[in-house]
Amino acid sequence: MKTPELPPFDFQPNKYSGPSADEVARLRKEFLNPGIFLYYKKPLMLVQGRMQYVWDESGRRYLDALGGIVTISVGHCHPEVVDLANKQNETLQHSTTIYLHPNITEYARDLAAKMPGELKVCYFTNSGSEANDLALLMARAYTGNYDVIALRNAYHGGGTSTMGLTSHRTWKFNVPHSFGVEHALTPDPYRGVWGRDDVEAGKKYADDVKSLIDFGTTGQVAAFIAESIQGVGGCVVFPDGYLKHVYEHVRAAGGVCIADEVQAGFGRTGSHYWGFETQGVIPDIVTMAKGIGNGCPLAAVMTTPKIAQTLASRIHFNTFGGNPVVCAQGRAILGIIDREKLQANSLKIGNKILAGLRELQQKHNIIGDVRGKGLMLGIELVKDRQSKEPAREECAQVLETAKELGLLLGKGGLWGQTIRFSPPMCINEADADFLLDVLDQALARL
Repeated sequence: MKTPELPPFDFQPNKYSGPSADEVARLRKEFLNPGIFLYYKKPLMLVQGRMQYVWDESGRRYLDALGGIVTISVGHCHPEVVDLANKQNETLQHSTTIYLHPNITEYARDLAAKMPGELKVCYFTNSGSEANDLALLMARAYTGNYDVIALRNAYHGGGTSTMGLTSHRTWKFNVPHSFGVEHALTPDPYRGVWGRDDVEAGKKYADDVKSLIDFGTTGQVAAFIAESIQGVGGCVVFPDGYLKHVYEHVRAAGGVCIADEVQAGFGRTGSHYWGFETQGVIPDIVTMAKGIGNGCPLAAVMTTPKIAQTLASRIHFNTFGGNPVVCAQGRAILGIIDREKLQANSLKIGNKILAGLRELQQKHNIIGDVRGKGLMLGIELVKDRQSKEPAREECAQVLETAKELGLLLGKGGLWGQTIRFSPPMCINEADADFLLDVLDQALARL
């Protein structure tokens, strides 16, 4: 079988002259917390990036089909983003929100223009964990209620409050957390009780939320929070109508509805700009990060004027939220997504990859499920299609082989059994062909 070749790319990376990968690994082991994990048996050191590609210290190029963990939206070191960020760096790097600055207000205006309904007021933070923590605070302060409904298989961050929302034992430390949080059934059409053949699956999964409100809370809740597509959990796409029915139950119990768009937002699903729009709902609060900044520490909470007003009852402050440099970068990204039609490209290339993955599913029995929308896709590997026993070791080996062939992938799911595809949205058809060829070979080598 012929080894796949990366598509041609007219760019010459800089020659790397820094410390070796072995020296960096030694320093990392000595000075960085061991909880910061690495991919691959022989860790990869990346030193440069351009659009959908990255280079290691030897000058070898890779297709970044993980997108810096669903973070690189418009492309690594996009020239326009770099230029605007550099110009702001030379003018004013930091001011905080106690002073006026045009970048934060103009960016908030442009971001609000992308939101439906009354979602028009923004609060900037530095990470998705911070954004979700703030959304919880807003929901509890606004409603006067405490209990929150989250989903099993969810990931919302690593802080104490967001760890409580998260529902993966691998991400939860043995410390006090999860007070006032109940976790509903994962609306998973592949592993769940009700599958894709059940047209009422969305309503049935939503009924579990209603049951939790009745039996696990006071009957009055502060919020329901869900990723629009579960990312860390393995790219789980909810059944049609699920969020619509859940939102009805939650609002009837006095709660607000929070959409975690940290991974699914900014056109990545292709068909819609926001993941929640694929379910035909409008949340009360939306959190976003990762793709919002294309790699810079930027996140946001968007909500209605009425809910936003609750923060004015006390002092709430974020030193770096709305920093002039990151706002310049964030605003540039919004414009690039529109001008370069990256949402449409996500739909086109995503559908091509999705169709190719389904063909590979017919060829390789280890692929139990193919799912996703746009350029947020996943394949779940199983040892047996009947038992659905997770193929954890095989999934890790596929990632290893893919790296050897020049393709960087991600993984998710409780057992690390799902391969995740979330490349920069500037990926092209030749890249998609390369991705599918590499994956075919990696699966064949198992």
